[in-house]
Amino acid sequence: MTDDIRRFCKETYEAVYAREMEDGHGADKKETHAQKEAIKAAIMEAMRSFPATDTSELWRSIYEVHVHHKSGIDNAETIAKVISADQSWKKSSGHAFEEMIKFLANEALSDTGIEILLQRDLSIMLKEKTLANEPRDISWLKEKVKGNVFDLYAVCERKDEKKFCFGCIQSKTSIRDRVTRDREPSIQAMQSYFWSTIIVLDGDFLRNHKFVSMVNGGSSEFPENGWHGMYVFSDRHSQDRIYATDLELKTFRDHARKAALYWLSQRQWFDRAWRAEIEFVADE
Repeated sequence: MTDDIRRFCKETYEAVYAREMEDGHGADKKETHAQKEAIKAAIMEAMRSFPATDTSELWRSIYEVHVHHKSGIDNAETIAKVISADQSWKKSSGHAFEEMIKFLANEALSDTGIEILLQRDLSIMLKEKTLANEPRDISWLKEKVKGNVFDLYAVCERKDEKKFCFGCIQSKTSIRDRVTRDREPSIQAMQSYFWSTIIVLDGDFLRNHKFVSMVNGGSSEFPENGWHGMYVFSDRHSQDRIYATDLELKTFRDHARKAALYWLSQRQWFDRAWRAEIEFVADE
């Protein structure tokens, strides 16, 4: 990790943190909000400014900045032992990444009639009864929201302006330690005929063939795929249902459009085997 990267991440984080602390959020939520916004801005700007640097290295730099900010400790080994600061990072960084994906995905999908929602956004729609999904879907979605199962959801609008939730999305900074736990709800979503995807910042875990098989299937332990697609901020791991992506999320946009079209037209066939690469044109 270069001094330039450390300095850039530190300056970006601290500038955004200071700005957000001056804004008018409630005192009890101000610091949490400022931390989340600082992490989100720092990783997005670092990825734009250092495109040749692995995202895991950039994320590590922001981690050190954040924990130093909370604890006042500079040494990385000592930082790891500061439990309160480390827990603060895990909570804030996870929420920051979710909001980053929501922002980037909605920018990419702005002209498609598809919107990506945080769990709390979908919860509001469920309470206000603004989704046109069948009652069975609504009950299933309420159960997932109550259990904090998915991080984001995909909603599309039909020509008659009715809105439907058609996709469940997990967003993870790294899933090495919990990939098995994340895989099971994804399988349940596919079995319930929802589009199920996952967006990952750090793809280093995919060096292990076991994790690749968890996504793509094809092994004796994991004969079937665990997601319709995984989108990773790295160009080193693309294969089968694992797709490289960048901040523009072009592949995700393309797949979301195809998934929404197929879901609205032939949902009864939207099973675990569905692939975005298969060309499909709905009947008018």
